[in-house]
Amino acid sequence: MRLLALVDSPDHVCCRYRIRAFEPALREAGWSLACEPLARGALPRLRQLRGASRFDAVLLQRKLLPGWQFAILRRNARRLAFDLDDAVFLRDSYSPRGVASRRRMGRFARTVRGADVVLAGNDFLADAALRAGASPERTLTVPTCVDPSGYPIREASRRGGPPELVWIGSSSTLRGIEARGPLWKRLGREFPGLRLRVICDRFPRFEGVEVVPVPWSEATEAEDLAEGDVGIGMIPDDDWSRGKCGLKILQYQAAGLPTIANPVGSHVEMIEPGATGFLPDDDDGWAAAIRGLSDPDARARMGREARRRLESGYSTTAWAAAFVAAATGIDDRRPAVAPAPNFTRERPRASAGHRAAIASRRDRQGSE
Repeated sequence: MRLLALVDSPDHVCCRYRIRAFEPALREAGWSLACEPLARGALPRLRQLRGASRFDAVLLQRKLLPGWQFAILRRNARRLAFDLDDAVFLRDSYSPRGVASRRRMGRFARTVRGADVVLAGNDFLADAALRAGASPERTLTVPTCVDPSGYPIREASRRGGPPELVWIGSSSTLRGIEARGPLWKRLGREFPGLRLRVICDRFPRFEGVEVVPVPWSEATEAEDLAEGDVGIGMIPDDDWSRGKCGLKILQYQAAGLPTIANPVGSHVEMIEPGATGFLPDDDDGWAAAIRGLSDPDARARMGREARRRLESGYSTTAWAAAFVAAATGIDDRRPAVAPAPNFTRERPRASAGHRAAIASRRDRQGSE
């Protein structure tokens, strides 16, 4: 049995974490995986979409195809899954035209209505699919996952002074922390010697805070994270950001780091204040969080708990069976892979939110 994944690139972060990470589970279930970048140009893409008929199932990741292209793919795909881990129906937070896009929303609605199953990276995205007309029975929340075995945990730093903060991401998302210049100036003043380790392809400058530049590399990112003491996340408070699936938070947790992040989107689901990190909503809260995590014992305790929750709720092992069943259509009760565990205790917000989304959709249908 063969699964075709149509993606931006086989090396793209979304493909690596949301598809290729499950390739061992697919093989164990008797499936092979082929990841192909969507062809450029009308004729090459036409041939590629028609070629989907050679596969037993197709997974389209993130891309919103023009109507004629989606119709060809739908006609040739025996089973079609649509996977998204971003609010692809919107423009990004920094677009001069604003986040809303009628064209993107139209393509999104066509895609989620036409797919056999929608794999949404969080409940916000699942609800967006439901609102666009996807069937509740065919809309699943499958979070972005991390394999914790690839992340070493180092003994908590015992050095004096403030904790060394660490941020990982792309140059586009770096704008989230760059927008908080006044906060960094204050933190540098209140915590002399404060350092921020930035793992990226470009590096900011902040008054009063030493930025430690670490060029990103897939081969070394896990070890580079483990050199820090506390992970940080800052994203804009808008719907584009609410579609984010918190990969950097999961990476911090896999490395056994507590996290400080603003209370937006997946941050609220993944971080429990006082247990795995803090969710400050103002500058005073950020200063208090750094002060609290200046204690190495507190960092170690929260880091251990963060890693434990990552392993049970957001690891590739925990979600392998659910992904394989959804992407391929096989019965997930087969013993080929371990069944997905019950996440009611570990992920209460996600489960409740998804149920509420489905109920909301049904209520709207009933009132129309």
